[in-house]
Amino acid sequence: MSLPNLSLRNLNVKYPIIQGGMGIGYSNYKLAGTVAREGGIGVLSSAGADLIVSKRHGKKLKHREAIAQDVRDAKEEGNGGVIGINIMAALVKSWEDSILGSMDGGVDVIISGAGLPLTLPIIAATHPRYDEVALVPIASSGRAFELIIKKWLKSTDRLPDAVVVEGPMAGGHLAWRNTEEVDDPKNKLETLVLEVMEVAKRYGDIPVIAAGGVYGYEDIQSYLKMGCKAVQMGTRFLATHESGASDTYKEAINASTKEDIVLAKKPGSPCGLLFRVLKDSPFYQDALERVRAPKCTKGWLLNKKNECQAKLSNEESFCICNGLVASSGYEKNEKELYSVGDIAYRVNETISVKKLMSELTNG
Repeated sequence: MSLPNLSLRNLNVKYPIIQGGMGIGYSNYKLAGTVAREGGIGVLSSAGADLIVSKRHGKKLKHREAIAQDVRDAKEEGNGGVIGINIMAALVKSWEDSILGSMDGGVDVIISGAGLPLTLPIIAATHPRYDEVALVPIASSGRAFELIIKKWLKSTDRLPDAVVVEGPMAGGHLAWRNTEEVDDPKNKLETLVLEVMEVAKRYGDIPVIAAGGVYGYEDIQSYLKMGCKAVQMGTRFLATHESGASDTYKEAINASTKEDIVLAKKPGSPCGLLFRVLKDSPFYQDALERVRAPKCTKGWLLNKKNECQAKLSNEESFCICNGLVASSGYEKNEKELYSVGDIAYRVNETISVKKLMSELTNG
């Protein structure tokens, strides 16, 4: 059975497949552009864009300028395909510049989670391209999605153009703070999708996108039959030739077993959310042994007090930014950190985006 098109605001996307936005530097312009060219939605990550794009272009760019340039680069690579960007609400320092910079560059879709993106439409509304860009929050419960909807309607009278429902099998940051909640059957992606779908229908049948644990063609068809309009996939695209992950990162994914995939909590991410990683990541091993002294040289993942918890102590958290940057080749003085989704152990080879998209769309 062929896959249907995806209609999203003013967009018509050939395939209902969204490549997850993975930072820092993994969802680069080449990956996003190639996915877009192959008929999906290619998604950049705003995290660390000032460092990544400045080094790529050989000149110092401020964050808003870097984001705009990243989108333009992906657009050129994508040859007219649809480009989105993932902007973490937890990155409070660069939140506004990321939104406006992506809109400057011509982004088609803004996807935002890792916290509730309550002010996303307020900031976007100050930009002349406000009506052109699809705004898509990430939610992990019907309650969270309804809260987002009510806040958006109250502030800007705008509904989300879609919602990404991210389940507990996703990579990177999760919406839950303990493993008991992650393992709770009521938080299975299928259950959460139906829960969010009920809310979506009450507000005009907002398109629902399933994410977290989606592996292949059969999974895509299953979620489409449930009523989803698309799926979002990260780890499968991470292990492609075009992604910005290092060769050792991709090799670690290909060699991983189910037992290798763990949820980092104590120590964990400075923002307090569970963070899924490969346990043998060199950076994570040092974090477990408290070998690496508390320090933060990037300052991207700050709290509202403008502090990074990993700079204050290495007991409760570790500096994920430096480890992630090392894994994309932009930090030579740190060991590598490998964040993956729960399906990473099923991946056993690095392939091209073209081959992957063929598998995902043809079965």
